[in-house]
Amino acid sequence: MHEVTLLAAGGTISSIEGASGGPGAAPGLDAAGLVAALPGDVRVEARTVLSKPGPQLSLDDALTLAREAVRESDRGRGVVLTSGTDTIEEVAVLCDALLGDGPPVVVTGAMRTADAPGAEGPANILDAMAVASDERAAGLGAVVCFSGELHAARAVRKIDSTAPHAFGSPRSGPIGRVAEARLELFARPLRGPRVPLPPSLDLAVPIVTTWLGDDGALLRAALDADPAGLVLVALGGGHLPPPTLAALGDAPSRLPVALCLRPERAHHLRATYGFAGSERDVLATGVIPGDGLSAPAARMLLLAGLGAGLRGADLRAVFAVGA
Repeated sequence: MHEVTLLAAGGTISSIEGASGGPGAAPGLDAAGLVAALPGDVRVEARTVLSKPGPQLSLDDALTLAREAVRESDRGRGVVLTSGTDTIEEVAVLCDALLGDGPPVVVTGAMRTADAPGAEGPANILDAMAVASDERAAGLGAVVCFSGELHAARAVRKIDSTAPHAFGSPRSGPIGRVAEARLELFARPLRGPRVPLPPSLDLAVPIVTTWLGDDGALLRAALDADPAGLVLVALGGGHLPPPTLAALGDAPSRLPVALCLRPERAHHLRATYGFAGSERDVLATGVIPGDGLSAPAARMLLLAGLGAGLRGADLRAVFAVGA
């Protein structure tokens, strides 16, 4: 069994009414407080890294969390990382990109505050600890453990704004579950090459989506801002309105453009349609297919890869899992 380190970063799981000095809940429990709320005599190495709501996390914060989690995994310890649910997807996929094949980083949180009736935070932490300590979980990378389900970092999405069963993997389903403090593993996720730890994520990588009747103005504006990279969300199997395709032009030859798709169960077509703006035209520009990633996940992978100095084929390889 792996020894486990709990890293606390705030979020609803640590929030209590009035913690900010005014009405409403805010982060108020540190790592020791989270452990004290667990039933029984739970002994775990625990430390507070941050104490912020999910929407307040910065790129520097995300890199700090990932750096701490990777360090623990590299020294042979399983990691439970508690964080705000609004941005768990981004934190998890960043950790996954930077992790090797050691013990996993299990990201969890809660939808009910720590002082709310039926608060599920302690149960989620105990489930996450069961995964993090299990030797069979080595090599999973980063996973999200919520409401007894285990989701791969590249596949997970927040699917409900308020319900305890808030996370799912629309494209592939969960890879496992936890019951009676025991891990049942259904599948092992495909993972990309390990990205070297970047010194910084201080890069401009916007997300631009398209829609019915899009004239390409938003994409042109984003490209005019000279970003380091860009995530473009296309329609269907990888289609763009012709004006948006024209706005994209030869941009992928100058900067990496990751292509994501609007459907939750996305599949990148390669050679089905032939109309103007079809997947053939879009792929011919040199975009990087996002392999079913959500746009926020693709952005974090671009930031990690670019921050680590990856370019060209090495950067594309970060996205090519399962394609």
